[in-house]
Amino acid sequence: MSDDNRNFIERAESISANLYGDPMSTERIAENFALYGLKKRMTALERFDAELQGDIDSSPHSLRKRVQLVDLRRRMGDLHEALRKARR
Repeated sequence: MSDDNRNFIERAESISANLYGDPMSTERIAENFALYGLKKRMTALERFDAELQGDIDSSPHSLRKRVQLVDLRRRMGDLHEALRKARR
């Protein structure tokens, strides 16, 4: 694994800013997640869960980022379940 200590949202923002000039919002991340196939969604959720198990510090910035990550993970999980029920 790389030495990149940014979280999932920060990496997505950085990549999209480099490609398109604008950072990707969490809503857009969730929309793109819906385009993944079943196996890729499962892999992405497993990686996301592993990232969330890491330690956090008590700084306001770190806590704010953690809340964003947890909210995005919840939305992605709900979307994954809905797509599974629809057999997509």
